[in-house]
Amino acid sequence: MHRTRFGDMACSIARTVDVIGESWTPLILRDVYIGTTRFEQLQQSLGISRKVLAERLTRLVDNGVLDRRQYTSRPPRDEYVLTGKGQELCDLLLTMARWGDRWAAGESGPPTLYRHHTCGEIAHVDPHCSACGEPMHATDVDVLPGPGAE
Repeated sequence: MHRTRFGDMACSIARTVDVIGESWTPLILRDVYIGTTRFEQLQQSLGISRKVLAERLTRLVDNGVLDRRQYTSRPPRDEYVLTGKGQELCDLLLTMARWGDRWAAGESGPPTLYRHHTCGEIAHVDPHCSACGEPMHATDVDVLPGPGAE
């Protein structure tokens, strides 16, 4: 089965989905973000098939989200590390986690807490406007055509 490609659409959301829209991809990124960087570790942590994991990792490397780095030469073994592009995608994962904590965590509460390095407090991502610093949510935004619109 071939997956639908969204990368050619004049839409940044569609282009992002083209990179990370496969169901295992955000979970792979989550694991690499928290320090699970080797193929065997990722496979064990996720319970994903080796074939699917290899395909997803190759796609993430090809898209510049992850770098593959050799950690031993005998036998040759690689680990995967986030690029700047990948680190920025993890910001999106933190936003997804906030939504999941609010709407899907259940009675026991969120499964993971996030401590902010700067202040040391447990916190969550809260989008703010890059121009004025005020909170920014979907209801506060008008969507307008940009210079890349076709």
